[in-house]
Amino acid sequence: MVIHEIGPRMAGERLMYNRAVRVDEPRSWLFVSGHEARDDEGGIAHRGDMAGQMRLALRRLGETVAEGGMTMADVVQIRVFTTDLSSCKAQYGVLMDELAAVDCRPASLLAEVSALSDEDMLIEIEAVAVR
Repeated sequence: MVIHEIGPRMAGERLMYNRAVRVDEPRSWLFVSGHEARDDEGGIAHRGDMAGQMRLALRRLGETVAEGGMTMADVVQIRVFTTDLSSCKAQYGVLMDELAAVDCRPASLLAEVSALSDEDMLIEIEAVAVR
């Protein structure tokens, strides 16, 4: 399988996002539901803390991707939904750093929504991975 990054948008030396990612001849696709910052008991963690919710949501996403037999480097698309776009953009470096640390260079979407499924959620992230 070959992955081609199309139209990368950089912030200094860091990838902000790719405008597109083309994958040639994938054998497996993994469609991952939205993940949020849930603690081990199922409650929302890091209430009011966008950076904390970003980190935990990405960790939970990575756990699910691994359970699906892939790594975060196989993630080719993420969709980030937030109830607070200003705060999310202010903390976006956290998201970029977390993705860079696991060699994840996806096409992406960032969108503000009026609500998520739990009023304490600030962010939810879904993904598509291919291998």
